[in-house]
Amino acid sequence: MGLSMDGVIALAQRLTPAQRQEPEWSPERLRARPDLAGMPPEVAGDMPPQRLDRFDKKTRRSLVDPHARSGFLRRVAVLGSAALLSGFAIFEMQRVLSIGDMTPVESVVLVLFSLTFVWIAIACASAFAGFAAIMARRIWPVARPATPLVRRTAVLMPTYNEAPDRVFAALEAMVRAVDELGAGDAFDWFVIADTTDPAIALEEETALMLARARLGGRMRLYYRRRRQNIGRKAGNVADFCRRWGKAYDHLLVLDADSLMDGETIVELARRMEADPDAGLIQTIPMLVNGTTLMARLQQFAGRVYGPVVGSGLAWWVQKEGNFWGHNAIIRTEAFMGAAGLPVLPGQAPFGGHILSHDFVEAALIRRAGWTVIIADDLSGSFEESPPSLIDMAVRDRRWCQGNLQHTRVLFGRGLNWVSRSHLLTGIMSYLTSPLWLLLILSGLTLALQAHFIRPEYFVDEFQLFPSWPRIDPERALALFILTLAVLFVPKVLGLIAFAADGRQRRAAGGFIGLFFSFITEIIVSALVAPIMMLMHTGAITEILLRRDAGWNPQRRDDGGVPLRDLVHRHRWHVVSGVALAAAALADSWIMLAWLAPAVTGLVFAVPLSALTGSPAVGRFIRRLGLLRTPEEKNTPPIRLAMSEARPAYTEAIASAPSLLDVVRDPASLAVHLAVTDRMLERPRGKIDPVEAMAAAKIADARTIDEAVSFLDKRESAILLGTPPLMEVLAGLPQKTAATPAE
Repeated sequence: MGLSMDGVIALAQRLTPAQRQEPEWSPERLRARPDLAGMPPEVAGDMPPQRLDRFDKKTRRSLVDPHARSGFLRRVAVLGSAALLSGFAIFEMQRVLSIGDMTPVESVVLVLFSLTFVWIAIACASAFAGFAAIMARRIWPVARPATPLVRRTAVLMPTYNEAPDRVFAALEAMVRAVDELGAGDAFDWFVIADTTDPAIALEEETALMLARARLGGRMRLYYRRRRQNIGRKAGNVADFCRRWGKAYDHLLVLDADSLMDGETIVELARRMEADPDAGLIQTIPMLVNGTTLMARLQQFAGRVYGPVVGSGLAWWVQKEGNFWGHNAIIRTEAFMGAAGLPVLPGQAPFGGHILSHDFVEAALIRRAGWTVIIADDLSGSFEESPPSLIDMAVRDRRWCQGNLQHTRVLFGRGLNWVSRSHLLTGIMSYLTSPLWLLLILSGLTLALQAHFIRPEYFVDEFQLFPSWPRIDPERALALFILTLAVLFVPKVLGLIAFAADGRQRRAAGGFIGLFFSFITEIIVSALVAPIMMLMHTGAITEILLRRDAGWNPQRRDDGGVPLRDLVHRHRWHVVSGVALAAAALADSWIMLAWLAPAVTGLVFAVPLSALTGSPAVGRFIRRLGLLRTPEEKNTPPIRLAMSEARPAYTEAIASAPSLLDVVRDPASLAVHLAVTDRMLERPRGKIDPVEAMAAAKIADARTIDEAVSFLDKRESAILLGTPPLMEVLAGLPQKTAATPAE
């Protein structure tokens, strides 16, 4: 039998000396007052779905502070620079290809080059702005007034089949950090679960009781698990808003892998209180806890190059920022009044509930007259990254579908043009992969055409001069160098800005360590890029074939994948690499050399995926001092606090009660029913088939053991969220030695 509630409390008492006093959440009190484990009283409010096909500008609120409007000059500087740079590059490419008459293949190359170059030119111009903003902030730092908080914030931790020890350890660390700053009374903390695995759901309840025992009466920590996962994460947050949102002025939305230090949490609430026009303030999370080479690669890139990109974006978008779904604070009035998501017409993948909800919510909040701000100056905001190429593909498949859904939102009425640019950026972040692939194939086709196909020198009967495909090699080389420079500017500027901070530089290994980390990141990223290009292209193909991505939990730690699965997932990447190499070699060794980075990454996709997803390789790279970030040497206190708390939760959930344990023990059942969400009213005639099947199986059983053995995972999960069925099950006879075997 699993650990009883008495055992959970006893475990908490012996974990830390500070917690050895009699806990407020004693077993006797829980049995006497099971409501103590529930949610606070509901304060219902409306969150109507917004229309995309119509918008009345008269309903848009006026800004309280006229200075909250965005300036025009910053946008001219960034976008104008990108336009001039793109225009020059496109003109040069046209001159490269048009020595003679342009052939159809050359025209395709020009169009594809134009689309892809504009994309990197905007990133380049934005990076220059970000670099200037970071350096200026170091020279002229801005003071932050420490005003007391007077309004209330609900901190939401949505979770879906995630590791409860990680979730609750992070929450405990954040609760303690905020409480130590004297701001604990301004925050309530909520785990809003969409967990569908019954074993994990019971582990979450065990972790909840342990967290309350360890924290005592210094906080308000609540838990709610939905019976039906309608609308995924966005639907989860919306359900909270409609039932409890009106009780809070702000919502601080996290993810299951989020972690924020107390100063950042409190500062976000201060900024929201100080700015009556702010609808949403988004931090730029840093990646941490990377154990594999792939995770460390993303972690290093995000830490070194990310700030100039993020600060550049914040500098020119100003009050029309974006939302990335987590580590952000939102004004409840703005969110509930303006950001209710519509259900897109049609079936998935383009219709139905919006997967990438965050971009759309930011656009709707801005449309209603609230500002959306990217707080690029706030550190202390953390998240984790996928540990392997396979895990990145799973995540990106879902994001790709959600971002392509934005084609149905892009032309919504009343949206600000910068909000539309965010939506377009999300779409293009995946469409550029097939565009790059087509550009490579078009260039190869152009070379093979010149090599194997006899040109028609006189395409017109009366033509005096011959026409054949020709290019200007000198201009082509200069343009190639320019393209590489534009592509690498954000990395180089990020490296310079990072290295200019002596404390950061020394923590990352000094000039030498930083240089070799930079080279390692470039080489591995170049090898991985063609694999990701084909993964994204495959994802877009699946979406166009109307295949839904579904909703799977994200792995956070171990990136190891069995060899058989690696071969299966990468088989077509290898075939594509071999075919590309053969086609290049058919032209010349020089062509193969030009395509070597793409060919090498694809041909060796299986070992690359295995090595980059291996924790052992990640540990080896760390011992070499490569891809080191400052947070690895100087671990943030909030991460230390989480790491110290996590073993307690790991130990507790290892002995969490099973479904059978819960229904056999009246005390455990009382605690479970106390944290079970109330059943919402069901429309007549709408019968849940899973619930009905679970009820039928329980009715058909003779004992508790037999009933539980009849239930599958989905039925057990529904049962846990259905108090009447739980009580019926608990009322069945328990299996005894005298019970005949069926």
